[in-house]
Amino acid sequence: MQPLILPFGGKTPVIHDSAFIAPGAVIIGDVEIGPDASIWYGSVLRADCNKVIVGARSNIQDGTIIHVDVPDVGGTPCIIGEDALIGHKCMLHGCTIEDRGFVGMCATVLDGAVVESGGFLAAGAFLGTCKRLPSGEMWAGLPARKFRDLKEGEDKMMLMGAQHYVHEAHAHKAAVADLEATD
Repeated sequence: MQPLILPFGGKTPVIHDSAFIAPGAVIIGDVEIGPDASIWYGSVLRADCNKVIVGARSNIQDGTIIHVDVPDVGGTPCIIGEDALIGHKCMLHGCTIEDRGFVGMCATVLDGAVVESGGFLAAGAFLGTCKRLPSGEMWAGLPARKFRDLKEGEDKMMLMGAQHYVHEAHAHKAAVADLEATD
C-alpha cells in the first residue's frame, strides 16, 4: 500500500526526498513537507483551499488530520515548524505549531491558534480558535488552560522525541523500500 499523494486546484504536494510518508497516509494539494519530516500511517493532510507546511524533522503521528479553510472566510494556513511532535489522532485546523512545539495524542488545535516554541498541549486537550499557548507552559483540558509551567529538562525530552521519530522514520522507510523491492 502506497501513500496517496494528490494534486488539487493546480497545487501539487512538495515533499523533500528525505521525508517519510507512510503507506496509507493521504497528502492533498498545497502541502510542503520538509527534510526528515514524517507523516505516519493513516494521517491526512488536506490543503485543498489553503497551505499546509510541515517543517524539518517534525512528525505527524498515526491517524492525525490536518486541514485548512479558505482565506476569504478568515481561514489560515496550517504551519508546523521544525522539530515539532504531533501525537496520534490529533486534529489540527488552520493553526500554527512553532518549532519544538508539542501536541499530545487526541488533542485538537483550531484556526488561528498557536502553540509557541517549547509549548506543550496535553493529550486530549482542546485549544480553541485564536488561543496562544506560551513557550514553557503545559496546557490541558477542554477548553485548554494553563496546567503548569514545564519542569526543567522537559523541553529537552521533546527535542529527543523529535530526534527519535527521525530515526524511526528512516527505519520504516527502509522497511517499506525492502517490501517494494520484493514485489
